[in-house]
Amino acid sequence: MKPSQKRARKHKTQSTENATSSEVKEASVTHLNDSPSPEPPETNPSPSLLNRGRAKKRRLHNNNPSETTEQQQRGGGVVSQRSSLPHHHHSDCTNNNGTIVSSAPTTESLPAAPSWETVVKVVPSMDAVVKVFCVHTDPNFSLPWQRKRQYSSGSSGFIIGGRRVLTNAHSVEHHTQVKLKKRGSDTKYLATVLAIGTECDIALLTVSDDEFWEGVSPVEFGDLPALQDAVTVVGYPIGGDTISVTSGVVSRMEILSYIHGSTELLGLQIDAAINSGNSGGPAFNDKGKCVGIAFQSLKHEDAENIGYVIPTPVIGHFIQDYEKHNKYTGFPVIGIQWQKMENPDLRKKMGMESHQKGVRIRRIEPTAPESQVLKPSDIILSFDGVNIANDGTVPFRHGERIGFSYLISQKYTGDSALVKILRNKEILEFKVKLAIHKKLIPAHISGKTPSYFIVAGFVFTTVSVPYLRSEYGKEYEFDAPVKILEKHLHAMAQFVDEQLVVVSQVLVSDINIGYEEIVNTQVLAFNGKPVKNLKCLAEMVENCEDEYMEFNLDYNQIVVLETKTAKEATLDILTTHCIPSAMSDDLKT
Repeated sequence: MKPSQKRARKHKTQSTENATSSEVKEASVTHLNDSPSPEPPETNPSPSLLNRGRAKKRRLHNNNPSETTEQQQRGGGVVSQRSSLPHHHHSDCTNNNGTIVSSAPTTESLPAAPSWETVVKVVPSMDAVVKVFCVHTDPNFSLPWQRKRQYSSGSSGFIIGGRRVLTNAHSVEHHTQVKLKKRGSDTKYLATVLAIGTECDIALLTVSDDEFWEGVSPVEFGDLPALQDAVTVVGYPIGGDTISVTSGVVSRMEILSYIHGSTELLGLQIDAAINSGNSGGPAFNDKGKCVGIAFQSLKHEDAENIGYVIPTPVIGHFIQDYEKHNKYTGFPVIGIQWQKMENPDLRKKMGMESHQKGVRIRRIEPTAPESQVLKPSDIILSFDGVNIANDGTVPFRHGERIGFSYLISQKYTGDSALVKILRNKEILEFKVKLAIHKKLIPAHISGKTPSYFIVAGFVFTTVSVPYLRSEYGKEYEFDAPVKILEKHLHAMAQFVDEQLVVVSQVLVSDINIGYEEIVNTQVLAFNGKPVKNLKCLAEMVENCEDEYMEFNLDYNQIVVLETKTAKEATLDILTTHCIPSAMSDDLKT
């Protein structure tokens, strides 16, 4: 939709006579969105970061026509229009549907009308590729008691076994309505979202109408391709309404940053053109088997034709996870931060023998199950019997190595793994239970609405990456307050339910005179008691019987309000700003 926050703008036709090469290159980046979308809010830069120098960055683009996020845009975009259809001469021509039409020779100057009875399917699997129409209603983080204006997007998907359809998670994020249209059909069918895998950027849909499934064979999955294997990406990208086919080869295979879920999983890099709208479309090998799902591409002045595909091991994990638990539970992680052990002096100091290899644990998540058995400075020698190299890689295939996080991503939530470590020159083995990673500032809110609590005009909410992006735009890593960024990058949650609570804004009233300029400042304590999460704060305020309420904020600021007067003023403030409730529904339970 590890990747200009302008959302969903209609494309404009550019004159090819006057456009310079730089203008054409820029258009390929800014015109990824082909449907209307609300403009992002004005950024609120932090004064302490205004003068910071900014290095030139590579930008990864998600290619969903509905939105572009962060450094990557999800989905896909055509950089070069290369057709995978066979080339025919003279009497054979290709129609817009990717089929071969044969016409008989004629002596007249004008060609004879095509004989539609001789139409041949070039790639039968293409009939299983559908166009996804989605209406999104994104949450409004600035005014969390309401949602933003709805907008529409178009992307791709494909039919698999069990009367199900796969597409990208960002293609149906915050969906209000989802419809599917088959190739060559004029009917749109209402779809139901069964599961959304935010981390792996995959969504599972179904259609209740039996007519939708008639005459279509599901796509079959193939094995993980090798480097230089041919791939064909099929979908409905920007530039037209009919199905599009582009071809290329697998150019790289490694652990990639999945921008939508802010996770790192196995991914394929291909040189086939992937444009906005290709999101969710299948990538076929030369045997017509699906080897991946197009989901994001790299747009940079020094790079061309770099697209990314979700490979079959990740897809299979998502499907089996859903079938096993009847819902999506996620990809487990091991809650540590580690250091390479490539320096020989470091290895000697840690007591490693010449034949021993591994990585050193720097930090352990306090909320992770492995924190009960692992310690900082332990050397992880192997994971589930697979030896880990000093650079953190493990053998993958012939001539290839990959990060050992790949081994963890093959597990399911709740699974156990055998970890061999070196501690004080002694080799130990532990069985650790794998779970979902708990971050103090979550990378996404999983389709939920933001939590909020209001008292005396002070709007309290929790910090997440979507919240920061909403407040400060795509450059939030430069413009957000330094202390919040420090917690985002380095802080670890000390409790399972810990949240970073901030004063989002102050709705001006007589009761809060002098506090109007407090914006996005963390709340540390209330009446001397630490604030662990937003629900904890709301309960303390609601049950407060002291004469005054005192909020201790970051930067050594305090807010003092008379309890009785503040609570009485809250109702008038809610009425003035048409706010239905002083707190979100999740805080009422």
